[in-house]
Amino acid sequence: MTDTSAPQAGPLVTGSEIARLAGVTRAAVSNWRRRYEDFPAPSGGGVNSPLFDLVEVQAWLDRQRKGQDVSLEVHLWQALRGVYGDDLLGGLGDVARLLAEEETPVRLSPDAVRLARDLAESVGEAEMVSALAERFTDSVRRAGSDQVTSPRVVRAIRHFAGEVAPAATLFDPACGIGTLLLAVGPEQGSRRCGQESDARSAAFAQLRADLTRRAGVRIVAGDSLRGDRWVDLKADLVVCDPPVGESDWGREDLLLDSRWEFGTPSRAEGELAWLQHAYAHTAPGGRVLMVLPASVAYRKAGRRIRAELVRRGVLTQVTELPSGTAASHPLPVHLWHLRRPRNPGDAVTSVRMVDLTAVDPDGSLEPGPEQVADVPLINLLDDAVDLTPGHHVEDSHRDYAVDYQTLREELTAQVRQLVELLPALIAGEDPGSLDGPTVSVADLARAGLVEYGDPEPVSISDQLDTDYLQGFLRSAANTRRSTSGSGTFRLDGKGARIPQMDITEQRRYGAAFRALQEFEERSRRVVELSRDAATLARDGLGNGALAPER
Repeated sequence: MTDTSAPQAGPLVTGSEIARLAGVTRAAVSNWRRRYEDFPAPSGGGVNSPLFDLVEVQAWLDRQRKGQDVSLEVHLWQALRGVYGDDLLGGLGDVARLLAEEETPVRLSPDAVRLARDLAESVGEAEMVSALAERFTDSVRRAGSDQVTSPRVVRAIRHFAGEVAPAATLFDPACGIGTLLLAVGPEQGSRRCGQESDARSAAFAQLRADLTRRAGVRIVAGDSLRGDRWVDLKADLVVCDPPVGESDWGREDLLLDSRWEFGTPSRAEGELAWLQHAYAHTAPGGRVLMVLPASVAYRKAGRRIRAELVRRGVLTQVTELPSGTAASHPLPVHLWHLRRPRNPGDAVTSVRMVDLTAVDPDGSLEPGPEQVADVPLINLLDDAVDLTPGHHVEDSHRDYAVDYQTLREELTAQVRQLVELLPALIAGEDPGSLDGPTVSVADLARAGLVEYGDPEPVSISDQLDTDYLQGFLRSAANTRRSTSGSGTFRLDGKGARIPQMDITEQRRYGAAFRALQEFEERSRRVVELSRDAATLARDGLGNGALAPER
């Protein structure tokens, strides 16, 4: 085995780069590593992301003549795209039917039939259908669609599902082409049930299971929420990457449905309908692992249902997955963990919050101590019932005493300085004493004394003080001139007028205006610090991290 600490003689490539080099999918490269003992050993990288010597890989591909596999798979894909266009899923289904039933679907061209049979003979039906499914997943992902579950989401669910008993029953109520349902748990022995609203996807998922020799798999077509085909099913593990953002999920027809154990979801909370549907299909002790948008954790419309999930001890964990885990966007998504208690005393008393947002989406998903917080149920049952892991993890590892003392000291210093900044002013001659000769800013600009800056004019002459200029621009008269009838304020720098004074008087007024400007800025900082200190003190007193002095 190559010493990974030794200097490398040539460039290294990842498994994905090998797949692109050979024109195959990542699954094909993984199969080569398992099937061929002479496949080059890793020359660097880690266990989860090995790197291979490019020269060794190219030599191995030449010896194995993998170029033939490449041309068959690529040519078949191109032939399907030429006939089916955007309906590639229909093409994959026809290819799978050709292999499973040995009959030629009407739409499948003779060229595609020949290529499919040659490829199946070359690599085997199981590897071929897996490779085509992965190629379809990659094409959908590159198009920015969430039509299929991304490989990173599948990897995360497999990780958090852990070891699944061989005789377990697994269920996916929105299984798509079967990627997630077939990936979790042992390859043989488990019973797998799925439902998918898109009939083409459901048919391909079933054929995919049959061609890969996966026993005990049954996938049916139909809308899981409106027309549940598995009414009596109780599963040990329910996994799901449901549709998101769909308001037309059937609420009006399902208002009194018994699945809404924790409350009837609003039209905007279709994801919580899917979550409760999944939970309704769990056996005692059974679990749910569901991928949900981050907004489900805090949206106001779902607060009551979230509160019930927490109150009854059903929600066991919320995991904030790394950014980039989803296929269609870079935003974080959450993985919700539910478990049906075996008896009333089996419910959880805290919810584990895991924040993996700072983790590489292709790296280790095992959280460190600083990424985990076990939050008592009572601490989650506030007015918002916000279940965003990042908030709770940050709070649990926060040193409230130190942070509060720091805020208090800064606030004290700011308040002392604030008093000193307020300029000492005396009574003027009378309120109209400055209503004498004035000059417009436009005239000052034409005279070369002012230029229009952003956002206010500035002096470019030693005959005019900038603080004096900008101070009078904010005077009541100029403010009225710059305010529209609707109350909108927009500084009219050109139309504004300022009193005529000698430079000494200008500087005296300018110093006062400058002090007032600093006073206003410092006042805003004091307000911000006051709000932060009050919030921190209230939270700390409420959770026991802070206590009043004795």
